[in-house]
Amino acid sequence: MNGALPEELYAELDRRLTPTDALRLARYPGEWPERQPVHTCYVPADAVVPGLAGEWGAAALDALDEHGLPDLGLDPELVEQVLPRVRAKLADEPIEDLRVDAEDGYRRSADHEDDDVLAAAAALAADAAAGTAPPSVGIRGKSLEAPTRRRGVRSLDLFLGALDRGRAVVTLPKVTDVEQVRAFLTVLDALQAAHGVSLDLELQVETPQAVLGADGTAALARMVHIAGPRLIGLHYGTYDYSAALGIAAEYQASNHPAADFAKNLMQVAVAGTGAHAVDGSTNVLPVGDRDRVHHAWQLHAHLVRRALVRGLYQGWDLHPAQLVTRYVATYAFFRAALPAACARLAAYLDRVDAGVLDEPATARALAGVVLRGLDCGAVDDADVRASGGPERADLDSLAGRRPGGTGGAADRRPAG
Repeated sequence: MNGALPEELYAELDRRLTPTDALRLARYPGEWPERQPVHTCYVPADAVVPGLAGEWGAAALDALDEHGLPDLGLDPELVEQVLPRVRAKLADEPIEDLRVDAEDGYRRSADHEDDDVLAAAAALAADAAAGTAPPSVGIRGKSLEAPTRRRGVRSLDLFLGALDRGRAVVTLPKVTDVEQVRAFLTVLDALQAAHGVSLDLELQVETPQAVLGADGTAALARMVHIAGPRLIGLHYGTYDYSAALGIAAEYQASNHPAADFAKNLMQVAVAGTGAHAVDGSTNVLPVGDRDRVHHAWQLHAHLVRRALVRGLYQGWDLHPAQLVTRYVATYAFFRAALPAACARLAAYLDRVDAGVLDEPATARALAGVVLRGLDCGAVDDADVRASGGPERADLDSLAGRRPGGTGGAADRRPAG
């Protein structure tokens, strides 16, 4: 039976929508092909020394041995199950992503900043040569506001010149206008050309102006697409953002409703682009006597799990002992998710009626959860097979991960 519509109508649809198809694919290429770190550790520039990652891991293990874990509000059997993996992680790869902080966390005067960022870069270069550097490293400079603009760019220049690394991340804090993002791309191009390093970009969402522009538009979405292929993440700044809204200090936290509003918009802005929305920090640190350490761990574990449930798979850590609850909560989350995810993926691939009708988008999300668990060490291939899950290649395909990526921004987005 022939349809009633003429061929000319189909041709006209293609003529009108093909350019839109191409633009959408360029703007929303999907998930990047490399693993996303579970955290970013911010360390003041003057505190970065050779062997830093190992020192953080050893300090985390010491805290765990000294204080023991309290009730974290997690399944006790899962916690017992993941603890050996957490200990191994803290010994082998305690920091997945390190950010040298030349901004708020850096408290020394500008007279010392040149020397401190150069020393931090030299320390990371030495660790890279020794094979002990974190997989991902970078620097947070100062904002592009007039008082800090020149100082911030100079620190980036000095740091990247001494880093001797092929790829690094630059974090731009306190963004207030889309024009700052546009201008900063020129700076990144110049830094990359001068130092022969591939640079990825993160933007910190710390001001209301970054969320909602003066014209009433969603400034975050504009920033994401102006930044384009370089952008790998939007990072929520817990305390600057809360303070800018006038929230009392006692209630400034990453689980405040105002924080959820900003982070929800961050998630929508980056969805499908390859960049990620990243949770902020807590300044309640696990230091002092056992009761204080346990209280801080309970809070941190709650915040980590809360973020994971909401689809925020990366957050900030500011102290070595926070690595304990970062990995315990993260590993417990992914191990708990594994059996159901694998069963549903198997049913999806076999076209079996398993009581849940999953669609391709759901299968993509399920595969992504399994891959994240594999990436961070919460599970391994044997665990996936034991749960009836697919092979790694099938997981990559279902999740939309492009094979063969080297981790640079160009691997995450098509040309154009």
